[in-house]
Amino acid sequence: MKPSGPVLRTIPEGDDRERLVCGDCGFVHYENPKIIVGAVCTWGDRYLMVKRAIEPRQGTWTMPIGYMELGETTDQGALREVWEEARAVAEVDGLLAVFSFPQISQVHMIYRARMTSPDFAAGPESLEAGLFTWDDIPWDHLAYPNVRMALDYERRVKGQSAFPPIGL
Repeated sequence: MKPSGPVLRTIPEGDDRERLVCGDCGFVHYENPKIIVGAVCTWGDRYLMVKRAIEPRQGTWTMPIGYMELGETTDQGALREVWEEARAVAEVDGLLAVFSFPQISQVHMIYRARMTSPDFAAGPESLEAGLFTWDDIPWDHLAYPNVRMALDYERRVKGQSAFPPIGL
């Protein structure tokens, strides 16, 4: 039986890069970057952090962050991640950062958010959740460099209502 679907790696007519193409019907399978959404979420002077229960980087700390889902806006996705990972309810204050990581085909959109109450708990993808003062953040056990970058920038613009999102 002959394989069907996008199995040929070729440059489609009118394109400028290789793609997977179906040899029978010409369907082009476009592989695009994933959008990651998250929030530097605070309650007063404390930062909401979660300890990852899943790989990659299980057992390390991060802000609530994950893949955007179909049918949601980026800010809705960030608030969903806050709920899923830390069982906290928050309100978005604005876009804080956009990080592009072409080496892993991801774009990270990080929001600034405020918890609407001090209630939180570890969600199904988290071992722990906590509210940390700046000095108590587990800096040596952060999951990824973007966590530190987002936290540093949020602290730099703290108290400002108008600030340009940082980019990378």
